Amino acid sequence: MPTSNHPSPAANDPAPLAARPLKIGEQHPQLFAVVRDKLRERILSGEFTPGDRLVEGRLSDEMGVSRIPVREALRALAAEGLVTIEPRRGASVSVLSNDVANDMIEVRATLEGLNAKLAAQRRDQATVARLQAFLDDGNTAARADSLERFLALNSEFHEMLATIAGNVVLTDLMRSLRDRTALLFAPSNMRRAKQNWDEHAQILNAVIAGNGDLAALLASQHVHNAAKAYADAQQSKSAAG
Repeated sequence: MPTSNHPSPAANDPAPLAARPLKIGEQHPQLFAVVRDKLRERILSGEFTPGDRLVEGRLSDEMGVSRIPVREALRALAAEGLVTIEPRRGASVSVLSNDVANDMIEVRATLEGLNAKLAAQRRDQATVARLQAFLDDGNTAARADSLERFLALNSEFHEMLATIAGNVVLTDLMRSLRDRTALLFAPSNMRRAKQNWDEHAQILNAVIAGNGDLAALLASQHVHNAAKAYADAQQSKSAAG
């Protein structure tokens, strides 16, 4: 009995990124973008910390890809300010000087305040219902003390407010700045997950109430609170070292 030359449906199922080597052009013309996003996630989660070397060969082995998409991904992340590439030294997670860190925190606090204020001014009934559902979800996570859910909610929070604020230029500026300041805040995000949510909930309540001035104040203070936690951690590390 003749057998079919067509592969079974299961044979066409995509394997996980690290399950088999994937070369550029092998049904993955945008593979470098996949690698870039995964590396960005590992940096912003704190898995890779400032100063850590990002070795092409090691990363390509870990992710099951050739070096080409890894190299392109590192260049893209360097353009975002998350990675530094030096001749003969290769790539590493960017280290921010205190002056640059303070400058970015100052700007981010201002922009987060403006974003929250615009969201409070521009929310409508449908938006309020969405925000309330999001707030309820977070409060449920708080009662369950679900760290994983806290981290996901805290990430979603910023995108939701930006969508409601409706300023595309502000959204683009904040997304870039948020990623760069995440280099500072990522190591303390796990410890501050519950506190981050509590502060986000206060901002959400102000937005729902349409109180733009209070929303702006709380959003700005939220950034400064995270910055203080970073500074305290650095001071403790210096004292211990």
